[in-house]
Amino acid sequence: MTVRRIVTNIATKDIAAAKRFYHDVLGLDILMDHGWIATYGSQQTMTVQISFMAQGGSDTPVPDLSIEVDDVDAALDAMKAAGFAVEYGPADEPWGVRRFYVRDPFGRLVNILSHR
Repeated sequence: MTVRRIVTNIATKDIAAAKRFYHDVLGLDILMDHGWIATYGSQQTMTVQISFMAQGGSDTPVPDLSIEVDDVDAALDAMKAAGFAVEYGPADEPWGVRRFYVRDPFGRLVNILSHR
């Protein structure tokens, strides 16, 4: 057996609130929208991963999601311009990533990162 995909599911009564954060700011495509579920993603091939953490690194809280982008500073600027408060960073971490934490519209702590 081979795992082909891992999907994160976030419970909410306001499906439309995801659009501003995940589509408008991060640029994810709307892959499916049935009203009761909206799925955002990318058609590019991605590595399948699940991380189990006692802390988020650098003594930060464990994030709910980690999203790797090609330009973390551009993502940071876009989040700030959209009015999303940065809760940590930006930081150049000793394990080779530049990252920041932000909360999505549902209160999930999201780790936005790029490898250096």
